[in-house]
Amino acid sequence: MGWLWAIIVGFVLGLLAKAIIPGKQHSPLWLTTIFGIIGAIVGNAIARGIGIAETSGIDWGRHALQLVAAIVIVFLGDMLYTAMRGNRQRA
Repeated sequence: MGWLWAIIVGFVLGLLAKAIIPGKQHSPLWLTTIFGIIGAIVGNAIARGIGIAETSGIDWGRHALQLVAAIVIVFLGDMLYTAMRGNRQRA
């Protein structure tokens, strides 16, 4: 069940990140989901590093860090995807 939750959370985080980033992103949905999963992992690592990974109740700080990490990763990943796709079309 852990992988299923990772995919669901990655999908939601990726879509939220795409909605927050201004402009149009060109990466496909499967890649956005992978970026979201990576964002969740990075956000968890940062939360663990600053000591807010496990709290009682809802971990709002951890979730905020996951979303911020997903925004950054979706933004940079989409730029890289667009650049690579552009180079492939020129060749």
